[in-house]
Amino acid sequence: MSDITCSESGAPDRDLGMGRPLSRRDFLDGVAMSAGLATLGSWEGRAAAPEMPHTATSAPDLTQLQGDTAQALSVPHALRDGRFWEHAGPAVPTGESYDLVVVGAGVSGMSAAAEWLRGNPDARVLILDNHDQLGGHRRRSGHAPYDSVMCDRETFPVETLIRHEHRTTAEEWIGRLPVADRARKDLLRLYRDAPDWYPRLSPEEKQERLAGLTYSDFLLKVCRAHPDVERFCRTMSSAEWAYGTRAFGAIDAWGSARGWAYPGFDGLGLDTGKPSRFNSPTIQQEWRRPHREARAQVRELADQLIPGFAALDRLSPAALDRPGSRVRLRLSSPVVSVRDGGPGATVGYFDGHGVSTVDAGAVILACWSTVIPYLVPDLPAAQREALAGAVRMPLVEAVVRLRDRSAWDRVGVTRTRWTGAYWCLTELDEPAGGPVSARLVAAPCRSELGPAEGAVAGRRALIRTPYSVLEYSARDQLTRLLGPGGFDPVRDIEAIEIHRWGHGHAPEYCRPWHAFYPDGPFPAEIARRRFGRIAIAGSDSVAAGRGGAAVAAAHRAAGELSA
Repeated sequence: MSDITCSESGAPDRDLGMGRPLSRRDFLDGVAMSAGLATLGSWEGRAAAPEMPHTATSAPDLTQLQGDTAQALSVPHALRDGRFWEHAGPAVPTGESYDLVVVGAGVSGMSAAAEWLRGNPDARVLILDNHDQLGGHRRRSGHAPYDSVMCDRETFPVETLIRHEHRTTAEEWIGRLPVADRARKDLLRLYRDAPDWYPRLSPEEKQERLAGLTYSDFLLKVCRAHPDVERFCRTMSSAEWAYGTRAFGAIDAWGSARGWAYPGFDGLGLDTGKPSRFNSPTIQQEWRRPHREARAQVRELADQLIPGFAALDRLSPAALDRPGSRVRLRLSSPVVSVRDGGPGATVGYFDGHGVSTVDAGAVILACWSTVIPYLVPDLPAAQREALAGAVRMPLVEAVVRLRDRSAWDRVGVTRTRWTGAYWCLTELDEPAGGPVSARLVAAPCRSELGPAEGAVAGRRALIRTPYSVLEYSARDQLTRLLGPGGFDPVRDIEAIEIHRWGHGHAPEYCRPWHAFYPDGPFPAEIARRRFGRIAIAGSDSVAAGRGGAAVAAAHRAAGELSA
């Protein structure tokens, strides 16, 4: 274990290489940001368009999985704002008819198509998506352990990098934290000798108490730890859950406790062999089996559904949308209307010039729940309200291509959590055969407001943030972390991509924010009700954030229509 103390002030722009010509790309929800996105805002309200000094795009490919067309979000936002139909003109029937039309080419949409074909092998299926790429663009940060924590200057008086080296004891690394003496004692107690905070309660009662608290409240109100302890732990959940411990439930912190993460629970005597009934759906699911990355699932499903997909280097519209194919995938085709017609339905989508319609025996909506009321305005009021309540979490990822990894090796870190800086995670990303990159993750959610309200506030701030601010902060934090290892941002940074996921992680029912969980009734049960020949899938429809939930929702929707 060793510490690295950094300068109190940031480096000047010229030292960080802000003016150096290189490839800069900026994406919002998978769409390259350009002047054509000036109409974009958040689903909760309009927002000013961000500064756009830089975007360069290229032909989409299967390794990148990211979108390039403005209509991917501008069309649904125009629908929301009541502007789309003023200029779209009348819908034009294509004359096409399908047994099933799926809206959304993510994990849930592709799974819905596959499930439908298992029961109806001769069916003709059309999958429509607003992006020019397949779904599953994001990747979650997952359970990879941190090997270091940067106690940054945004949180503590002296910026100090704490590395977790082999055989380092808790006493050693805690003793090097730039925190108050009492905080060191409290933190050591939480890691090494946590008492039973609820000695008179049964295990079920203890879990119920935890379910009523955030992890930050648990530290401050139950453990009565020094505020520096809470500040040190605050970002433990940020990269994986897209919000910090001021929103992350104590019961889920207990269910996630491992290594350096979430100390304070060992003395409770709870059974760690099974989840609590109060744990969120994701914690319960991952107790049984680990999460698989969404983009890998989408590729596997595409290989099953589309002949020749595995051999494609790039997403050719002609290859994915062949006339006469059993499954046709039509990208850059945002759906704008879905009408139930009794024995079937009519689906309208924007093809870049106008609205085209196809007939469908059945429709599965595997898209964001908040979009659905604009596509199906005839839904009952209670269902529309429930759908609108599925607020997704914003997230930001930066991929910074580097000259080499030498500075990482000299500093001796590969995955660092930051305690209060904008980017809460920096990690070395070195895929087999690919370029060396740094991956940074930020969680804009204002966690002190709770997941839903914090997500709305964070999304609005994210959309207004100029690209230059995000680039500067990424360069600055990489320099603060790797500078002692010889890192020079002017020399060593070769390209930067920023991915702003304003509607990133699916919402999840969790305590203490949803008092109805786990016993119900759940708003999602109202939101996902079948409407004639229209069924609703997607992880939003079950309020659980991992790919397994999306697949389960797809199978349910297909079963409803087949019944």
